Amino acid sequence: MATFHQNVEMYFDSAAKHLKHPKGLLDQIKSCNAVYRMNFPVKIGSEYKVIEAYRVQHSQHRSPTKGGIRFSEHVNQDEVMALASLMTYKCALVDVPFGGAKGGIKINPKALSVSQLQRITRRYTAELVKKNFIGPAVDVPAPDYGTGSREMAWILDTYMALKPGQIDGYGCITGKPVNQGGIQGRTEATGRGVYYSIKELMSYKDDMKAIGLTTGIAGKTFVVQGLGNVGYHASRIIQEAGGIIVGLAEYEGAIYNAKGLDLDAVVKHRKNTGSILKFPKAKSMKNSFEALELKCDVLIPAAIESVITKDNAKRIKAKIIAEGANGPVTADAEQILLKKGIVLIPDMYCNAGGVTVSYFEWLKNLSHVRFGRMEKRFDEYANESIVTMVEKMTGKKVQKIERNLLTKGADEIDLVNSGLEETMISAYRDIRDVRKRKSNTITDLRTAAFAVAINKVANDYLAMGIFP
Repeated sequence: MATFHQNVEMYFDSAAKHLKHPKGLLDQIKSCNAVYRMNFPVKIGSEYKVIEAYRVQHSQHRSPTKGGIRFSEHVNQDEVMALASLMTYKCALVDVPFGGAKGGIKINPKALSVSQLQRITRRYTAELVKKNFIGPAVDVPAPDYGTGSREMAWILDTYMALKPGQIDGYGCITGKPVNQGGIQGRTEATGRGVYYSIKELMSYKDDMKAIGLTTGIAGKTFVVQGLGNVGYHASRIIQEAGGIIVGLAEYEGAIYNAKGLDLDAVVKHRKNTGSILKFPKAKSMKNSFEALELKCDVLIPAAIESVITKDNAKRIKAKIIAEGANGPVTADAEQILLKKGIVLIPDMYCNAGGVTVSYFEWLKNLSHVRFGRMEKRFDEYANESIVTMVEKMTGKKVQKIERNLLTKGADEIDLVNSGLEETMISAYRDIRDVRKRKSNTITDLRTAAFAVAINKVANDYLAMGIFP
């Protein structure tokens, strides 16, 4: 079976053959520019252990490079190179001006104490600083699988200690706690982006009719694999929009109820029992991969890569697969799924919400001002004047609840969510437009998305004059 990185390169090649760029330019876009593998000692318990870690900068066509850091026993160079490559194409696709990067530390975070994790994270940061692989204008990491705002705070503190006096130093990392230069909405950004991608796909009547669905999320059935940051928030927002979560899967197993599951009740049950299994009025399955084969309208693999392969692709019953995780569908499995008429929303678009809001956080750190601070009250006063004018003209009084809604100025979270929705809508329309214009040769969304991204990166290189 092809490796994760080889799968990404196959997707690239599949799209590149529809473009007219010179081979040398395409080879440069596809190549990883820098791969930093490091080994460093950290005291774990009473002994020292050598930790294996990586940082890959795929492309510097835009600066800085950008990409998350994951903590996992399965981290390896191939995986980090694949993820860094996807970050380049993802950023280009959603018009975020970064090159792609990714990092990883080969550890099991669940087997380590908080103090041990902190020592490893800080030492990793020091290694990145030593080789100039981190900085607000160089390379900006973010959370990924196994990491969160806590780890980003450790990285920020270590960086600022080693680089004192940098006025834009807080821009060296994103996904930070809000009170340490983070931004409202970052935690749920990737899951919200998954929701927006599905919502936009399902807004086109003809496209939905072709796969036997009506438009809109309300009333549609969903199965979600993974109840981490991405899967949980995607499920929550989909449920709030009227979607029916019929199946949920975690590493310990899966549960199913054709009439729908109460997400918060499931989360509470797991917190109390340590497992989603034996949830009341739901069928339990000890093999979590069985959830992928459940009947539903939309399947969201939101855990790890390569969970849908040529071995189980033929048994997938969903009409739409939204790739909340990175690389959950292998290249050979995708061919089987496409032949079955299943629509795949590719990861490089579907889970771009995280990097989009990370971009907003980076801008906030460089501008040193919270979004909404300058205009919120001005907008409220202007809106209040309009409402008062309407009342005078109509002779009717606007009720207090309606007045508050009409006059409210945008908070940071409102602006972040608005910017994210606009980004996801615009990117999908670019993808759909390419697929429609090149319908004779490009028939799937992934190839169209890669074509859009490659063109944008190529245009940057051409503008530099490197490839006349």
